[in-house]
Amino acid sequence: MEMESLQELLVEEMRDLYNAENQLLKALPKMAKKASNPQLKKAFETHLKETEGHVQRLQRVFEKLGKKPTGKKCAAMEGLIEEGKEMMAEDMDEDTMDAALISAAQKVEHYEIASYGTVRTWAQLLGDEQTARTLQQTLDEEGKTDKLLTDLAESSINIEAAQPN
Repeated sequence: MEMESLQELLVEEMRDLYNAENQLLKALPKMAKKASNPQLKKAFETHLKETEGHVQRLQRVFEKLGKKPTGKKCAAMEGLIEEGKEMMAEDMDEDTMDAALISAAQKVEHYEIASYGTVRTWAQLLGDEQTARTLQQTLDEEGKTDKLLTDLAESSINIEAAQPN
């Protein structure tokens, strides 16, 4: 597909994000189930609800733009989720698995933060403040989740995983 404008690129990248979020909707329940730390389990369950909201926000933006959200597969998210599946299949003690789950989740969050930051900036540049605000709301939630995961890792989970068995 040849793109002739930043507006077309914005729509294409939001399609990528829409697919990424939908892939994540399927992966998060599996991560929550695999987590043994109650706070980590809750963080994944909370982010699942937020991710449902991210999909709904993107749908509203596409409606406003008169575009369809589908038609693109996010290969990056597919790869990140596949890496997470491989890791979850490994034989690890619970604390180490929780540390590994945080690692996998933060890779996803960082991808989303970079992607939402980019499309938000493009929407601002194109003068579409409503879309930019909507994307910023999701970007804020992704950042909050990343910070929560870091806090869990640094305050307890990584420390517990580092203890000899």
